[in-house]
Amino acid sequence: MEVYCESLREYRRLKTLEARVGDLAIGNFHPVRVQTMTTTDTMDTAATVGQTIRCIEAGAELVRITAPSKREAENLLAIKKELHRRGYFVPLVADIHFTPNAAEIAARIVEKVRINPGNYIDKKKFEFIDYTDAEYREEVERIRQRFMPLVKICKEYGTAMRIGTNHGSLSDRIMSRYGDTPMGMVESAMEFLRVARDESFHNIILSMKSSNPLVMVEAYRLLISRMFEEFDACYPLHLGVTEAGDGEDGRIKSAIGIGTLMEDGIGDTIRVSLTEDPELEIPVCRDLVARYVEREKNSARNHVSQEPKSETPVAKLPYSPFSYRRRPTIPVDLIGDGHVPVVVADFSGADTLEPADLESIGYRYESFTDKWHIGDTAADFIYTGEKIPGFALPGTLRMICDYTIWTAAPRAENLFPLLTAREYIDAKDSKANLHFIDLDTSDEKESAELRKFMNKKNDVVLVLRSPSKNPVAEMRQFVARLMEEGIDCPLVISVHSSEKSVEETLIRFSVETGAVFLEGMGDGIWLTNEPSLMNSARVSGRTYLESTNNHQFINNTSFSILQATRTRISKTEYISCPSCGRTLFDLQETTARIRTVTSHLKGVKIAIMGCIVNGPGEMADADFGYVGSGVGKITLYRGKDIVKRNVESVVAVEELVNLLKESGAWTEPVIQEPALSA
Repeated sequence: MEVYCESLREYRRLKTLEARVGDLAIGNFHPVRVQTMTTTDTMDTAATVGQTIRCIEAGAELVRITAPSKREAENLLAIKKELHRRGYFVPLVADIHFTPNAAEIAARIVEKVRINPGNYIDKKKFEFIDYTDAEYREEVERIRQRFMPLVKICKEYGTAMRIGTNHGSLSDRIMSRYGDTPMGMVESAMEFLRVARDESFHNIILSMKSSNPLVMVEAYRLLISRMFEEFDACYPLHLGVTEAGDGEDGRIKSAIGIGTLMEDGIGDTIRVSLTEDPELEIPVCRDLVARYVEREKNSARNHVSQEPKSETPVAKLPYSPFSYRRRPTIPVDLIGDGHVPVVVADFSGADTLEPADLESIGYRYESFTDKWHIGDTAADFIYTGEKIPGFALPGTLRMICDYTIWTAAPRAENLFPLLTAREYIDAKDSKANLHFIDLDTSDEKESAELRKFMNKKNDVVLVLRSPSKNPVAEMRQFVARLMEEGIDCPLVISVHSSEKSVEETLIRFSVETGAVFLEGMGDGIWLTNEPSLMNSARVSGRTYLESTNNHQFINNTSFSILQATRTRISKTEYISCPSCGRTLFDLQETTARIRTVTSHLKGVKIAIMGCIVNGPGEMADADFGYVGSGVGKITLYRGKDIVKRNVESVVAVEELVNLLKESGAWTEPVIQEPALSA
């Protein structure tokens, strides 16, 4: 195993132990299973059965149902019987928080129980406790004694267990010793796993969920490394980004977190947590899994028959995959070094280019005043290919064109050339202070020659693209070689999609760029696609390409990827749970209402949680929280502190706005940013 996966250079599934959930095998190279969770009241048997059937018919291979108390746990039997009576035998999973008694009941009924080690026995009051080593061991022993009954029941009944750590619900005990860290998440799960192993119970799946894809990815990598170090084996892994939200943002965030791990062959079952009807999660899961089916089939054969490469692969990563650090670069113009990643908008395929066309990438021209209005998600560069527009661009927008066009154009401060590696090496009279070099990372001969030539250059930004079947691994190896050789130019990550649906396009863009940004390797993003191939979007509540043009879709996606990787914050971030039977208000409607009044608050993180299980703990690093505390009642948080309790839901959104104002986080919405001259 290489650090945390089977291979850093080519696709190979991670070898895990096998778990059995009813008749369904998970792990040990079985297909990646897709699952979801119901949002109905568990005591409403008919509604829960109906929704479960819709999920099954959409393709769910497991369905999770909340059991917040003994009463709901007992009703799982009625739900299971009715499903069987109607001919549906997909395994059921009981979701447990706070109530060991409910888990022990459910384990005798359903095929799998999920427990959260952060709140199964421990409590969370956000208190720091300075344990001595002896006191800490006593606490772990207390957990052992309280957890043992469930382990024995699962072992007796053949019930599988998921030990599911959530970043935001780490116990006070774990937080006091490890802090709010991926390592704390890992140790929280390992304590419970060790107890199960001591009882020779191994029918276990683990998860490390967070609303922050970076934290999630680091935690899974650490968990894998720790399990191999301690047990010389890895248990099956359930992947998911918790509280991902809805619409395109939820899909992008989930694809980045889940896809980054799946690129390295990690993951045995997945759930995409969207604030939408649960059956809508399944197509996203299936599109994600589909990316790796052919890779897995071909991985063994390719490993044997692959031609030897001209360059030896990087043997050891020159950075840590367990903690984020952005790759150090020199600044070239406004790219690299401490600058936020830039966004490139590609207009090379447009027949014409007029001022009105730039509105789709954040620039609105007002002819009456001859002013440009700049949005928060305005692209930084525009690529025009073989043409130069006949009008003056806004002052903050720079232009890239092909080198042959650039050489013949009048020199301008905001105009830069795009060259091939050969053009750059052969160039004799290029006076630009910024050259974009388009480079295929799989072309090793050209790459090696270019690297040798540009070793000490300070005027180059590499535009990296990989047409290979394993683009993330190839990109990572290429950048690692740059780091080994001391080449510190900035990098723009370029991905082209020819997928036939908006959802598949979002997934490809998110995985192939997001995984690189989570490694700290990106200084810019450049996305292109073939909109003529794409069908209407399946994204819930929105239809791209009918209501907006393709340039706007690409631009929005670019900024959403940077936001999800926390590398460039350009808009409000919503941490919204996917709803379940514990939810105490209409989560989808409320999320939409809160978006409507707060979407202009750039950089503010607002958590919208259906119940106390998902808040305040699950809110993790949110600035403000809107949490269901009873039927028709809302509790408002500033960070992890309660500010207002039991607010009537009919006025709760207004009270949230008041809290934002009182906290200095509110600005009045405006139609456009202040104008800039052309």
